[in-house]
Amino acid sequence: MDYWSTSGKGFGAKRAVLALAAIGIALVVWMYHVARSDPIIRSALINAHELSTPVRLVLVSDIHVAGPDMPPSRVGRIVGEINALKPDIVLIAGDFVSDKKLSTHQNAIEDAIAPLAALKARLAVVAVLGNHDHWRDAGAVRTQLRRVRIQVLDNDAMRVGPVTVGGVDDPFTGYDNLGHAVARMRSMPGPRILLSHSPDVFPHAPPDVILTLAGHTHCGQIRLPFIGALSTMSRYGERYACGRVDEGGRTLIVSAGLGTSLAPLRLGAAPDLWVVDLRPSDR
Repeated sequence: MDYWSTSGKGFGAKRAVLALAAIGIALVVWMYHVARSDPIIRSALINAHELSTPVRLVLVSDIHVAGPDMPPSRVGRIVGEINALKPDIVLIAGDFVSDKKLSTHQNAIEDAIAPLAALKARLAVVAVLGNHDHWRDAGAVRTQLRRVRIQVLDNDAMRVGPVTVGGVDDPFTGYDNLGHAVARMRSMPGPRILLSHSPDVFPHAPPDVILTLAGHTHCGQIRLPFIGALSTMSRYGERYACGRVDEGGRTLIVSAGLGTSLAPLRLGAAPDLWVVDLRPSDR
């Protein structure tokens, strides 16, 4: 075989390998950029026939404070964006902390939660815990949340202005008790809103719970073209994995969250938060 032809083939193969490596590096850089991007503000309008005055909810989930993508300083900037939306109620669907192996820094619980003290909601800031909070130290997370005046609901409910908010503890780690939360909600008047870390409670919520808000899935976090999400962390797959779902006269809204799990990368599932405007209805 001719020397020049064989060396040419080798050079061509090296060029192909280098090109693929460059594409891979560029893709990882882009995915990290997406993970660090400002959250998309999504909106939904919900009719509530028991409501006498409009109420603005802001859903936040999966903050996952950890380096490099979600340091406390970034949380502080996002808190400013949330306050600018002028919410009546801020609802946080768990996973405040993160222990992902690819993190460059793991923040103490008090440092992770401290920026949330600046949240401004007309009526209340309400939260439930997620699986990462339980894996780290659920008791310490609850304590720090209450120190910054965030109401934590563990399979319980509370009246917040004209609505009743129920909170289910994390279903993924088995701490949920939907029946108890619903019973507590039914002891109070007004439209019923359920907050859960995982959307998997939605099929089991009764018809009188008009709205369920959740996170946990990250909308897949990494969604490949023509393939979809690598994982949704939901037993229902894509059915309740992302966005708004209207089913049986009820509505589910699932946020993609703010932070990341496993790796500080996102593709096809940008960070987001939801503005949900409840409006009175004669129906």
